[in-house]
Amino acid sequence: MGQSIVDAFQYILSFGPEVMLPIIIFIMGIAFRVSFGKALKSALTIGIGFVGIFLILDLLTESLGPAIEAMIDNSGVNLPVMDTGWPPLAAIAFASPIAPIVIILTIVINVAMLLLKWTKTVDVDLWNYWHFAFAGSLVYIATGSIIFGLLGAAIATIITFKLADWSAPYIHKRMGLPGVSLPTLSSAIYFPVGILGDRIINSIPGLNKLNADPESIKKRFGVFGEPMMIGVILGIIIGIIAQFEIRSIIELGINLGAVMFIMPRMVKILMEGLIPLSEAIRNFLQKRFPNQKDLNIGLDIAVIIGNPAVVSTALLLVPITILLAVILPGVIIMPLGDLPFIVVPLAMVLVATNKNIIRSAIIGIPMIIVSLYFASNLAPLVTNVAESIQYEFPEGATSMINSFLDGGNPVRYWLVMLAQGSWIAIITIPVVAIIIWWIYKLTRKDFDENGELKE
Repeated sequence: MGQSIVDAFQYILSFGPEVMLPIIIFIMGIAFRVSFGKALKSALTIGIGFVGIFLILDLLTESLGPAIEAMIDNSGVNLPVMDTGWPPLAAIAFASPIAPIVIILTIVINVAMLLLKWTKTVDVDLWNYWHFAFAGSLVYIATGSIIFGLLGAAIATIITFKLADWSAPYIHKRMGLPGVSLPTLSSAIYFPVGILGDRIINSIPGLNKLNADPESIKKRFGVFGEPMMIGVILGIIIGIIAQFEIRSIIELGINLGAVMFIMPRMVKILMEGLIPLSEAIRNFLQKRFPNQKDLNIGLDIAVIIGNPAVVSTALLLVPITILLAVILPGVIIMPLGDLPFIVVPLAMVLVATNKNIIRSAIIGIPMIIVSLYFASNLAPLVTNVAESIQYEFPEGATSMINSFLDGGNPVRYWLVMLAQGSWIAIITIPVVAIIIWWIYKLTRKDFDENGELKE
């Protein structure tokens, strides 16, 4: 019976967000008394928007992949942990015996927090619950306790929802996504990091004058400041660093230019379907819960990672990340499978810095260093989790696997250390809580007396 439930959940989750999200959105629309035709059209439009987004992301990863491999080969370094990227981690998470419980637990937590007015996020992105399931799986394998595993997943869920609420007003205004929050664990946790880094840079003379957001670049450099031109130029530079031949350099430039040009249009299609439906749902809820205002629909971080500023910052940091992996002592993972997805953690940093590419790149460097060390440290545990569910290792995998970004996520690392009784992890609780509260108080100055973001 238990295995049948696990199999049923795995089958449902195998559809992926581009199928699952429209189904959930449609069911929600009908439940909240949106007309059948409007709910169906909106749900399908959202699904089509996500198909477009993932097609462009595939283009990004397929274009960058060979360049990354070439740069790694040129470095002459062979590190023992294979970076498989995040997809295998998602598969491992959903195959874990606690995954079905975590999914139900996450829904219960979301509903309870909404009823208690502890969150404004209605997280419909069921597929991305794998982030919470993976956190729980790591704790479960590290401690052998299902209770600790579920507790770890619950803590990760609550932290993510609160960070999604905190960043939502910035998402609305700076990314042009009204009514949306982004409760993706792998990105949301970096919003306060971006805020803190932005404030530190503000205090550094000279550096605080550098502003390189897409609008200012376009204004200063004309046609060469257009997002597609930035993509072409950065693609050519990466191709040269990878020592590609001329044709491959040009192809990489064109492909990255296409990513920068097409992705925002795919997001517009998605929002075309989401906005009418989300407004109808919010109006329905606010009529019955008049004190619960400004509810947001929780979506995948994919809706902003194609922003030209996000992609530009990520492309700048790709060769820097490889260099750091080569020169940092104690790092045993070479970024490969996850490196094209460096846009994910950087996305919330760009939100915090108001799309300032230079500031975000500077803030991104210590983030990368931390991820490299945490991913190296967690590699044996992630490998054990994979082996515990008889996961079939990728061809060419060494004795250990992990993901450079999701496998080096600071919150998951902290949860594992906390569950194992690390005194350092315990001490960080009040320290980090105080720092986060201080950063939160700083952001209150960004709003006027009506609660609107000033920018």
